Amino acid sequence: MPDGVGGMIRRVDASTGYALLDAGDGRRLERFGDRLVDRPAPGATGDRRDATASWDRADLRFDRVQGWEGRDLAPWRVQLEGLTLELRPTDAGQIGVFPEHIATWPWLTNQATKRHPSGVLNLFAYTGATTLALARAGARVAHVDGARPAVAWARRNAALSGLSEAPIRWLVDDAMAFADRELRRGRVYRGVILDPPSYGHAAGRAWRLEDDLSELLRIGVRLVDRPGFILLTAHTIGWDAERLSDALRDALRDALRGSQPESGDLDLEADNGATLRLGAFARVIIE
Repeated sequence: MPDGVGGMIRRVDASTGYALLDAGDGRRLERFGDRLVDRPAPGATGDRRDATASWDRADLRFDRVQGWEGRDLAPWRVQLEGLTLELRPTDAGQIGVFPEHIATWPWLTNQATKRHPSGVLNLFAYTGATTLALARAGARVAHVDGARPAVAWARRNAALSGLSEAPIRWLVDDAMAFADRELRRGRVYRGVILDPPSYGHAAGRAWRLEDDLSELLRIGVRLVDRPGFILLTAHTIGWDAERLSDALRDALRDALRGSQPESGDLDLEADNGATLRLGAFARVIIE
């Protein structure tokens, strides 16, 4: 699986349990294991390459008004890059995994092989695919998400993937509050991963990317031991690769020592040439 060229992550290997089949007209058609899923995608701004045939065979469809429709809305399992993950339709139109993140795993696991007693801090960690990829590579991981059901889902994925005994701290907590407490406790990590939503609410605290990201990055930088790393990803309209890189650079002003963030798009490409824009990333190694 390529890890990007010039900071650009472009393609996910479709040889296992996932493939983007087509995208366009504001929707995406994907294969997750044995199911075809048709759902909205604001980044699918072009025309569909396959106008009818494949789309008509979708097992599940999500509409923002009608919700999910399909023959079987029960959970199912997929094999994805050696992990076994449970997927299921959610009220928000998600199914439990962000396949565009897979292309960040080679870089992350390479960094994680440089061991640290406190391992890696994964904030907004959702259902755990990235956490499990890191744990499988031998890293200790603090997995933090404000939604108790998401953390329970992640723990099920760990069990399905044979990683129940992996050194993972499962934490239901607000990302900002937890990071601030860790800073006051004097804890440091080999690396910090952040995948913040546009909006959120956890542990009595509201989150808004526009207002809160700079403060969380400021704390996150101080939690990174030297040498260490930060990976920031986002899926919010208006937060492109350049803006994420600038936000990371601002937080790192006093710590970069010559290192500069690299950034790029989180895109998926179908075999038929359709491209789906799903967000952006910025990352840096702090010496």
